[in-house]
Amino acid sequence: MPPSFAEARVDLGVISENVAVLRGRAQGAQVMGVVKADGYGHGMIPAARAMLAGGATWLGTAFIEEALELRGAGIQAPTVSWIIPPGAPLSAGIAADVDLGVSSLWLLDEIATAAQEAGRRARVHLKADTGLTRGGVTAAEWPDVVAAAARAEAAGLIQVTGVWSHFACADEPGHPSIASQINVFHEALEVAEKGGLRPEVRHLANSPATLTLPETHFDLVRTGIASYGINPIPELTFPELRPAMTLHTKIALVKRVPEGSGISYGHRYTTTRPSTLALIPLGYGDGIPRAATNLGPVLAAGRRRTIAGTVCMDQFVLDIGDDAAEAGDDAILFGPGDNGEPTAEDWAAALNTIPYEIVTRISPRVPRVYVGG
Repeated sequence: MPPSFAEARVDLGVISENVAVLRGRAQGAQVMGVVKADGYGHGMIPAARAMLAGGATWLGTAFIEEALELRGAGIQAPTVSWIIPPGAPLSAGIAADVDLGVSSLWLLDEIATAAQEAGRRARVHLKADTGLTRGGVTAAEWPDVVAAAARAEAAGLIQVTGVWSHFACADEPGHPSIASQINVFHEALEVAEKGGLRPEVRHLANSPATLTLPETHFDLVRTGIASYGINPIPELTFPELRPAMTLHTKIALVKRVPEGSGISYGHRYTTTRPSTLALIPLGYGDGIPRAATNLGPVLAAGRRRTIAGTVCMDQFVLDIGDDAAEAGDDAILFGPGDNGEPTAEDWAAALNTIPYEIVTRISPRVPRVYVGG
């Protein structure tokens, strides 16, 4: 049984509202709600249902196993899985009508073979590497993959339901790679069309592009982090998006210590005066980064504090000076910021990372409590 003294409170109504906002920004394109990595830490199944309630018509996962979990929960919306290593459960994905992302010729061949063995046409999305240089088919290999896909489609083994790519720097407005990738994507689409492919959806836009690059929306936009209310572009603000998760706990212990007290492992913090300490029962075992040592912000005893000393596996300490607190009082690590609590963006700024990491890394030991659904 997970501990009861902490919870990640997720407002499903807020997720639905965020998706509705993004659907409006999509200007007629469909919306794919991305729920990989357990819904960015929010809970994949509840988040998926909330996104569909908000108007998403597609779902996206990294792995086939995630999509199969959605199917097992009775969620039948079109779902794409795009990281497919050797040994992935292709047959199960095909049987469950999971759309499969294709980034190589060998994978296309394996999918066609699995489809033939299953006696069922596989649904595939061909991914063009337009400049992210991660997954995707290179420009040099793209014509061969398109030709092979057209042959497999003619043979009744696959249906090319999508052609897509992914931005490298859409979260940096004006970055020169953005225009380059758009041009390369158009070229890839032209090759696919000339090769006889007529995909149901063409998709390029992620959350940042959905918000700022309407020319990239095509038929479908993929909204991940923005669906959860996290700002994907640090230099811009989108007040219409609201964070859905609040990480809340209770102070476990309060104690008074003298000036010069070394705090926690390594004594990386030392009190400069007699102080009251508050022990917070969350640590890196719960997903609080150890890198938050002497950096992480927390709302406790009426105002924001900074973690004092090393973040341990199960706990960390706050120096609250001469302020009053008692065991059992509330402490909020992050939330929407309505009551002065830090946000996930604040944590990301303090740790020189991105808010995606902050929310996604909260471990299963912290129970998710759902409201607003």
